[in-house]
Amino acid sequence: MIDPPSLVDQYCHGVLRTELGLGTFEAQLARTEGPPAPGTTLFDTQTGFAVRRWCPPLLGLEPHCPPARYLARRRELGTVEAGRRLLRGSGITAYLVDTGLPDDLTDPDELARAGQAEAHEIVRLEQLAEQVADTSGTVESFLANLAESVHGAAAHAVAFTSVAGLRHGLALAPEPPEAGEVRGAAGRWLAARVAGDRLTDPVLLRHLLWIAVASGLPLQLHAGLGAPGARVDRTDPVLLTDFVRATAGLGTDLVLLHGYPYHRHAAHLAGVFPHVYADCGAALVRTGARAATVLAEVLELAPFGKILFSSGARGLPELHVVGAHLFREALARVLGGWVSEGAWSLDDARRVATMIASGNAARVYGLS
Repeated sequence: MIDPPSLVDQYCHGVLRTELGLGTFEAQLARTEGPPAPGTTLFDTQTGFAVRRWCPPLLGLEPHCPPARYLARRRELGTVEAGRRLLRGSGITAYLVDTGLPDDLTDPDELARAGQAEAHEIVRLEQLAEQVADTSGTVESFLANLAESVHGAAAHAVAFTSVAGLRHGLALAPEPPEAGEVRGAAGRWLAARVAGDRLTDPVLLRHLLWIAVASGLPLQLHAGLGAPGARVDRTDPVLLTDFVRATAGLGTDLVLLHGYPYHRHAAHLAGVFPHVYADCGAALVRTGARAATVLAEVLELAPFGKILFSSGARGLPELHVVGAHLFREALARVLGGWVSEGAWSLDDARRVATMIASGNAARVYGLS
């Protein structure tokens, strides 16, 4: 039996506090730019089928029950109770939570209480910069306050995360921008900015990344398929190679998130550079019944001490459940197959499973 005793979800978000109908549930189930096409449902996806497989038993229903019945049971229990049952049934023992989304999501402490687990904060750099811009009147005060805010966040967070790849693309110049460049870009952004506008300027995005690198905390970089509208050809992690090379030896680990469909590229970078790690979790949620194939492809290229589990869940506690169960099942199928073929010993399979499930994250993020 290959079943790691604990799971550290090294990248996720909180869950929604509101009651959900069919339409709002489906909107959270799959990231699309609108509702499903007429006559179709987003439950008819790999993620939707995985939800119907793993979540109904946690709410007292049979696996694969119809979506309408499942959502009726969810409403009967109420958002809080359903969320509590789902999160506690996931087997996740620690959550690392990106708090940088505008949605009404539970914070790390709430997620920890609901799931009877530990929780730690990941600070999103772009949101931090936008908050600083809202309270800074001049370029000089903005830049000074930004550096101070990143330094302050590093005192309580376990990592920084950046969505520069989703907002601009990963083909950013690798070196830190010159001070004059940064002042000029900050001046243009502040002068044209309306409160709430997102940061997309490539110079300021690079400046943020390098401030984070200087902090020494692990830096998570979003790659692969992202939010609706993101250009997937601009988020291939191989585009990060120059930045990865420039940050080598500086003492800051880089974690490549959501590399799918370029998960092999992310795994390759993790294999080549000592300070690079590859996240395998969100790809498994997206691929559902094909998760074992994707995990095996990551294991082909990345050293086993450089691979991290995450659910990538956002909004729905069901996605935490699906991420955890698909990961455990894929791990058992892949490693168990190698054991049965005689390629691996059972002891080695269990040791590697524990590394990927929790041990690597504990080491990278300094968790107890």
